[in-house]
Order: sequence, then C-alpha cells, then structure tokens
Amino acid sequence: MLNPQHPLPAVIGYVAPLSAKAGEVLEFKISSAGNRDVSASAVRLDCCDPNPTGPGPKSERVEFGLERRYRAVEQRAHLGSCAIGPIPKRPEGLVVSLIVQPRVSSASGQTIFSLQNSDGSNGLALILVDKTLVLKTLRPSLTAVELKLDLRLNEWTKLDVNFDEKGVSARKSPVHSRGGAEVVAVAANDVLNVFRDVDHICFAATWVGHPQDCFNGSIEAPVVSDTSGNILASWTFENTIGREWIEDNVDRSRCLELINMPMRAVRSSGWTGRNVDWRVAPQDYAAITFHSDDLSDCKWETTIAIEVPAGMPSGVYGLSVDNGIGTDIIPFYVLRSPQLPRQRILFVAPTFTYMAYANHARGNFSRPLQARVREWNAYPHNPDNIGAYGYSTYNRHPDGSGITLSSRLRPIMTMRPQYLTYFDANGSGMRHFSADSHLTDWLTVKGFEFDVLTDEDLDRDGADALSGYDVVLTGTHPEYHTRRTLEALISYREGGGKLMYLGGNGFYWKIGRNPDEPHMIEIRRAEGGMRVWASQPGEYYNQLDGEYGGLWRRNGIAPQKVAGVGFTAEGAFEGTYYVRTKESFEADLAFLFDGIPSDQRIGDFGLSGGGAAGFEIDQAAADLGTPHFVRVVAASEGHGPTFETTFEELLLPGVFDGGPRPYGGIRSNIVYGMADNGGGLFSVGSITFCGSLSHNGYDNNVSRLLENCLRKFLEVPQ
Repeated sequence: MLNPQHPLPAVIGYVAPLSAKAGEVLEFKISSAGNRDVSASAVRLDCCDPNPTGPGPKSERVEFGLERRYRAVEQRAHLGSCAIGPIPKRPEGLVVSLIVQPRVSSASGQTIFSLQNSDGSNGLALILVDKTLVLKTLRPSLTAVELKLDLRLNEWTKLDVNFDEKGVSARKSPVHSRGGAEVVAVAANDVLNVFRDVDHICFAATWVGHPQDCFNGSIEAPVVSDTSGNILASWTFENTIGREWIEDNVDRSRCLELINMPMRAVRSSGWTGRNVDWRVAPQDYAAITFHSDDLSDCKWETTIAIEVPAGMPSGVYGLSVDNGIGTDIIPFYVLRSPQLPRQRILFVAPTFTYMAYANHARGNFSRPLQARVREWNAYPHNPDNIGAYGYSTYNRHPDGSGITLSSRLRPIMTMRPQYLTYFDANGSGMRHFSADSHLTDWLTVKGFEFDVLTDEDLDRDGADALSGYDVVLTGTHPEYHTRRTLEALISYREGGGKLMYLGGNGFYWKIGRNPDEPHMIEIRRAEGGMRVWASQPGEYYNQLDGEYGGLWRRNGIAPQKVAGVGFTAEGAFEGTYYVRTKESFEADLAFLFDGIPSDQRIGDFGLSGGGAAGFEIDQAAADLGTPHFVRVVAASEGHGPTFETTFEELLLPGVFDGGPRPYGGIRSNIVYGMADNGGGLFSVGSITFCGSLSHNGYDNNVSRLLENCLRKFLEVPQ
C-alpha cells in the first residue's frame, strides 16, 4: 500500500480533542516540511464537495483570535508497536526466555527483543531475518552474527537465549510438535562489554526513542534471569483493560510500557478452543501480537492551541494552515456553549465511522481518480500512496490479519474537505466526512439552525446529550457504535424525540472503547456481516472493554430497533430512485409528499452515484425491531446487477432469514412514523440519499421530502 517514493504532505496535522465548547482548548499538532512557519485561519465548513456541477465548496472565515504566524517543525509518525521497560543490570550476563510466533518473513530484520540502554545506543538485539535468528549489536558499531536457527511462520516456539562470558547460546524448542530442541552457541568475546550499559529490554522492536525494526508476530511469557537461573524479571501478557503497561512480576515498581497499542486479548500457545472469552480463561490469552504498522498516537508537539471563543456557534469547522508550499484544513467541531440558546435541531457527526475508515487504502487511486482530483482541485493526498500515518480497520497488517484498532491522534487524510473516495461517473464519489456536508450545507441553505455533537461526545454523555432537542439527525453512514450511543438514541426517541436517520448501513458494527483511551476505537469482526476480513476464532472479545464484538444484530440491538430499517443489500457506488408505496397515499401522510407529483420518481439524480437510493441500502423488518408505528412510504427500484443481499440476511444462498417483508428484495425502504408519546422516526435507508439534496438549486423532490418531514417534526416541540 505504501509508496516509499511518494512525498509526504508539505503540511498536515491533527487536533486533540476533536470537539470542544466555548472556553475549552483545541490543540493542533502540525508537521511542516522544512520547519517552515505556518499561517492559520479558522473556517466554518458548509459544503465540502469540489464537484463543479454541484454547489461547490463553501466555507466562511470566522474569528478565533489566531496569531498571524506560528512556529512549526517537521514531525514524523513512527509506526510499529513494542513493549519497553527497565531490568536490573547484570554485567556478568543474562538469560532471556520467551515463547514466540513469527507471522511475517522479511529480509529486513525484525527484532524479537533487544537488551539495551534507554536510548538504544548500546546493546544487543535478537532479530529475525527471513526466518533465521540473527544476533545484532546496536549502535555505534553494528555487527550481526547468524545463529543458524530458523523459526517457522505461524508456529509457537520456546526460545532461551543465554549471554555470558563465553558468548551467546540459543535453544529453540517447539511448543506443540514432538520435535526435539536445537541448540547453537556462538563465541563473542565482547558480549559482556555491551552488557555494562544494558538496563532495559524491548520486546518486538529496538527502542531508539521510538520503535525501530519492528516484529510482526506474537510473544508470550517473557522471563529474564541471571546466569545462575535466578529470575530477575518476568511479565504476564494476559490482557488488562485500561492499562498500557505491564507490571514486572518480580518487582512491581517496574513496568513494561506498551507503545502504539499492540493487539491483546489474542490466543496464546495454550489456547485449545475450549474457551473463547479471554476474561474467562486469561491463561489461554497470555500473548501480545505486535505489528510493524501499529499506531495509536503520533505524539506530535502542539503547534497551535486555541480556546474556543465565547459565543461561537456550534458547527463543523476547520483550521486552515499554510506553510508556503502546501496547505491543509484540519476539521474540528464546536459544541454548544451552555451560555448559548439550544437550537431545536442536533446533527450527530458519525465520527466513530470516520475513525473506522481513517486512512482507508482502497487500491483505487489510479489514473481516472487521480485525474479528477487534479481537475477539481480536490484534496490531493491518498492513503494508497501515503501510509506514514497508519491505515484503517478496513485494511490488513503485514501478516494478513485485519487491523482492529484505530486512533484519531494522527493525521486522517480521509477526513478532509474535498476528499474523493471513488471515481464516480455519475457524481462526486465522496463518502463520510465530506459526504455529510451535503446535509449540513442543505440545512444552512434552507435556514435550519442546528447544533453539532460527535459520536464521542454522545458516548461520553449518553442520553443527556440529546435531551432538549426536538429533532436529531444522523449523517450518511453512522455505521459504528457503542452500546451507550445506541441506547441513547433509542432512549431519546422513546422519550418523545424525533430521530431522522439520513443514511444507510447504520448502527451495524459494535465497537470497543475505554474511557482511559478516548482516542481509540476497536472492532472485532466476529460472526456474520459484510466483512473485508474476519477475526480469528476465539478472538471475538474486545481488548479495550472486554465486550463481545461483531454486528449489533448479533448483540441484541439490530439497526431496526434504533432507526426502523437495517442493512439489507449493497452494490457498486451507484444510485437509483424511490417510488411511493400504497401506504404513502393514506391521508395522514399527505404532508410528506406535498409538492411532489404522485407518479414522480424520487431521487433519480444526485451527486452520490447519480441517485438517492444506492450503494448500501436498508429495509424495515418487524421481526428485527422496526417499531409498530412506522410505515414504509417509499421503496427503491432499478438497482443494478452488482447489488447483493448481505450475508447476515441469509441462512443459505437464496434462503432469507426472517419473516416476509412487504417491500423486500433488493430495495431500500423509507419509513416514517409518530409514536403515541410524540416520538417520531424518519429513515431513508440509503447512503447516497443526501447527495441528491442540492440538485437543481436545492429544488427537487428529495429536498422537498426531507424538508416536509423536518418541518412536521418541528411543529410540536419534544
């Protein structure tokens, strides 16, 4: 995925936290090539679509009290996870024992462990070159000695490596097979000279202020002893929620620090399949899996810190930075200040989904898309070419396993205004952050004032965050959620609030989070679902919170329970239209279609795939929780041959799981309903719906349908 010849952006950054209200501080961490100073300005982002046939990019400069220039430096992200910590000095030598499972063969050295000083300027490292163990001395004089021992990929091996005045001896023993142990010894007179400075051990990398020469594989049960067999340090790699360190069993004042959040709650050498929950059988999950592309926090220095001014309206904003040879716009959100009146409408930005797809390298940044990016002056950088900031949970690690963890403490290229995801022959090809601006732009044009909340804010504050709003709107693809966010939305609606779900494939995957690591999300792709990779058997429980992962449908909250419709089919990034159902002609629903001819196709146009019903589509299903008070008022038709029913909907090919649906098949459903308590629900069941709102100067039947519903919901306060 990474193109090493492709230059990094001249200026790029990220913000922490992602949202703030008046009086709170946002810290922008920026890398500027050549240590060039940057100028900065704040803008309110309305439309992020560069398509010249649409409304075009829209932003408005706002006053945040910024200085004219800021000092900036070039900062790098250091990928790869490891565990580093102190050990007692033993100039006479040491013995290191551990169980290891390598997963990648590489000609460049992968460090299994290094015995070193604190900065890696002296010491020894046991590395894997191709499949052979090699002993390497660290700086300043690098030497390497091949140990004539090979490790097999994906097999557990016990290693005992002894360093003493005679040199180095290494013993490998298979954990599961009946093969005998192999021992090699290498004379190295200068080993003890190196050991005078050794007071740290680093597993899965060499530590030089950051991980280097990282390992791809699992490590279990490391022990450090003196040459007489006395244990000096040992660590248990079983998962502990909320801790990014591991205590030394011998001296609990010493800890290994986990760098870049390696994967935990993984099967270790003793796993048999009898237990599939690491919380029940932690001894079966006593390993840590490290990857050379893990990244949890770039740890960049703060370049610009700004306090959100009093009176700043809630909304979607960006910090525009310019260093003379490049520009970047770093999005952020301003929450409602308690001193400002609450708007009646709340937009919940699906930031967990933005994080799940953060830096998704799709392999499609080829000539047509590249040419369009240049032609439209769209955001120029793409993860297909730039892998320096880590990848998404839709990509794989070098060992082929799926990436389960994603962080917002890094530059996210896919979360930029005017970022194009696809070459869309019938539209703009945008998704996620930029695509959601189709909705916020429409709200602004139509004169609907609104506040903004992020998924992270909703997860932190729960249902209280929605209290007092008459209408809550989702984005185009609110796919990833915690139990707390889903329960908050359900509680809001059941308490009399009106929910408008304006996307498709929403409320689908369950994520893990931990309040001690709010910048991280985790996804275990357990049984079922439309998956680009699958979690290994026995690894369905999250490391961040210990909960079972996978689909919300498998965890007791199907999407239909939240929004009335749920994922049923997907195809190419293309859209078609809706037609009205017979129910839509009932007298009490006439207001919905006011101004729309009864025989008119709804949404056979748009900037997302050319139609309002497309790409990933949803359906009502009473047996999955669609509320009794909603009716299907429109259903799509005319989807192309690329569209297929989702796997979780089927028991066998062609055998549907569940009861009959009046508007089933490859069709999206629009539902509307009002509960007896005044709670309301309107869901469109399509990712591409909002891309049709601006068509014909915002004067079209999709825009009219949405406006009719929104105004109806606003007639009666919650």
